[in-house]
Amino acid sequence: MLRYLLRRLAIAVPMLIVASFAMFMLVSLSGDPLSRFRSMDPPPPESSIRSMELELGLDRPLPERYVRWLLGVLHGDFGKSVVNVDIGQVLPGRLLISLRLIVIAIVVAAIVSIAVGVIGAVRQYGLIDNSLSVLVFVGMSLPLFWFAVMLKQWAISINRSSGRTILYTIGDGSQTGAHGLALLGFLALPTIALAVNIFASWSRYVRASMIEVLNTDYMRLARAKGLSRTQAVLRHGLRNALMPFVTVVALEFSSLVGGAVVTESVFQWRGMGDLLLNGIRNLDVHVVMAWLLVFATATILLNLLADLVYGLLDPRIRHARTF
Repeated sequence: MLRYLLRRLAIAVPMLIVASFAMFMLVSLSGDPLSRFRSMDPPPPESSIRSMELELGLDRPLPERYVRWLLGVLHGDFGKSVVNVDIGQVLPGRLLISLRLIVIAIVVAAIVSIAVGVIGAVRQYGLIDNSLSVLVFVGMSLPLFWFAVMLKQWAISINRSSGRTILYTIGDGSQTGAHGLALLGFLALPTIALAVNIFASWSRYVRASMIEVLNTDYMRLARAKGLSRTQAVLRHGLRNALMPFVTVVALEFSSLVGGAVVTESVFQWRGMGDLLLNGIRNLDVHVVMAWLLVFATATILLNLLADLVYGLLDPRIRHARTF
């Protein structure tokens, strides 16, 4: 397992470098970061614009700019921002806010999707399965932005009827130092919005995988040995059914990050989503690259983690022998 882990990490490093180069080229060619200054009326002196170009390194060829940026990142310097934001200083706090939302949403969605998928498979084509299927398809059809806005309106009506703020519709709680139940009030709505958006599709994968497992010979053998259906499902079926689900979670992490950007925008969280949107508005190459680099790294690491989880779910897998 250790050899496999080291090998995957060795492959991930050049993969990340190639991905960062492609992203840097695309982001740098997307527009002129100083265009908003050039379009001012009256425009600033040409000497000022020239000075900003030199400060941001825009006068250098793209390959050289990438190399300088990459060397800076290796030393913890993410480059200069157009709006004078210290990227390295704000990045950890913004990342913590976004990861808190994403991780909690993944945990909630995974638990609910596994429960719904297993129950639907065990009660296949019954009343419970059909009812859950309707609920799942409704969840899949809900646009995330619209659903988040509806949750805000619902929370506002609850707060008004109760005469106090139970569910917070704006902010992430970091500015107020919220903790305990207050922090839960900030987290509840964004987590529900993001979790509902992903649990619906995940539960269908679990259901399909569990139906396939229930029809295998080893499940029939487990029942023949005297295990109840619940015992057979939990002891033998669930572990094998979860292997495709682990793959789905890892592969859909990037879309989950995109959903987090939308969710943070609706609830006005000052996380990585807000950082990305401001960077795009300002054509701030280094801010956008910092965001892309962080989540590209997270995606690669999550896929590596998924491969390692396979070994825990299925003892027959031995990475060291394969590689």
